[in-house]
This record gives sequence, C-alpha cells and structure tokens, in this order.
Amino acid sequence: MTRSRSNPFRRVATGSIFWWLFIFALIPNAMVVMVSFMPRGETEFVELGLTLESYGKLLDPLYLQVFWESFWLATLTTLLCLVIGYPFAYIIGRAPRHLRPLLVLLVIIPFWTSSLVRTYAMMILLGTQGVINTALIALGLITEPLELLFTPGAVVAGLVYTLLPFMVLPLYASIEKLDVRLIEAARDLGARKLTTFRKVIIPLTMPGIVAGCMLVFLPGLGMYYVSDILGGAKTTLIGNLIQRQFLSARDWPFGSALSVTLTLTMALMLWAYVVAARRAAQKVEA
Repeated sequence: MTRSRSNPFRRVATGSIFWWLFIFALIPNAMVVMVSFMPRGETEFVELGLTLESYGKLLDPLYLQVFWESFWLATLTTLLCLVIGYPFAYIIGRAPRHLRPLLVLLVIIPFWTSSLVRTYAMMILLGTQGVINTALIALGLITEPLELLFTPGAVVAGLVYTLLPFMVLPLYASIEKLDVRLIEAARDLGARKLTTFRKVIIPLTMPGIVAGCMLVFLPGLGMYYVSDILGGAKTTLIGNLIQRQFLSARDWPFGSALSVTLTLTMALMLWAYVVAARRAAQKVEA
C-alpha cells in the first residue's frame, strides 16, 4: 500500500525535475551552442547558416589578453581564498561539535545579503575617503590617501570577499569527515606536523580543495559587476566581455561562443573534481 502511494509522488517529482531542467537548462544551453555557430546578421541578431567565425575571434590577441587577465585574476582569487579559507575551515572542522553549527552559520550569513550590495559596501572601505584610508591617516602611517579603488587589487579583494564562503564550505565538509586516527597514526610513526599535513591531511581533503577551487574559479571569471564597480571598468573579465557582446555590441554569436568556452571550462573542472575524488577514495581504501 505504501509503495503504491509513493510511486505516483515519485513519478511526479522526477517528471517535474526532468521537465524543469529540460525547459530551463537544456534548451537555453542548446540555443546558445547553436547561436555560437551562426553568423551575425546585419539587421537581426543572427542569420541562418553555419560558421566558425565567432570561435575564430577568440584567437584575436585583444581577446586572448582578456582571457589571460581573467584567468590570472581568477587564479589569484582562488589561491587567496584557499590560503585564507583552509585554516578557517580546519578550525571549524576541529572545533567542538556544539560550536560547529554556529561557526558555519557565521560563514553562511553573507549569503543573506545580495553580493551586489556587498560589492558596493567594499567601495566604502576602499574609497579615497573610505574606512581604510581614514584609519591609516589617523594612525599616521600615510599622509595622503592611497589609490585602492578602481585597481586590479580592488577587483581581487572584491572577488575574495564575495567568493570566500564558497571555498570554506567544501573544505569544511572534507575536514569534518577526516579520520583523526590517521593523523594520530602518522604522529605515532614519527611524522612531523608539516609532514602529516602534507602527506595525510592534504591528500584526504583534496576533494574539498578541488571543489572549493572550482566553485571560486569559475564565478571569478564571470562576476562582471565586481570588475565594473570596484575596477571602474578598467579591468575586463570574460564575464564583462560576454555582457558587452549581448547588451552593447549586439554580437550574439560571439557572446555565445564565449559562453560555450566558459561551459567547457566548467566541464573540465568537474572532470578534475571527479578524478581527485576517486584518487582520494582509493588512498583511503588502501
């Protein structure tokens, strides 16, 4: 009786999820892929046809420079988030169990506010008359305000501030599951703290590291509003380039080609995550 009642609900739930993903995920992405292979129209956004012109534009030195700057800033953001987030996640994961929910809540609290609002709040900190410059002048460390805003450093600071929770949460999930007995066994065998961290803790938490890096790196390429607000449009990310192609230049095929490139990057990152997870599981079983 219970099985007969649960089957209709299961079919409805599964069917709803399938059609939702089909209509709002698969079809739009398929349209983007199709448009990326179509020529740009003179009066319309696209014309019927098949061409690789949009993908050929990706090899233009101007756009390659944008790709390089984007990947460099996203990589730097990811490394900073990892360096800052790993100790914080380790502290949370090793904290007493009754304190962990509170510490995780402190990490999640920034999600309660729009990232756009938090980005504008960074302007208050980094501005010429902002909190940081005012404090440094009051302490006598500087005599004139520093140019912190509208620089690549401001963009990186904004990205780290926005994306840090995406690094901490996967790391915390991996560290919390870490078997303390393996660490104790390494110490009993004479391994130093640094050796234990490098050969035991890091490999076992590698899935969390890869997942966190993926969740930080990919949004870091596309968060164009952070670059616009904190970089003053002086720093162009791939996300800025895509936004301008669709809204300003009206070159939908090229914008679609850029979007497909980002999607393929995400697929490679997911593949790397799966490989790292399998290797970590094999090491645990061994």
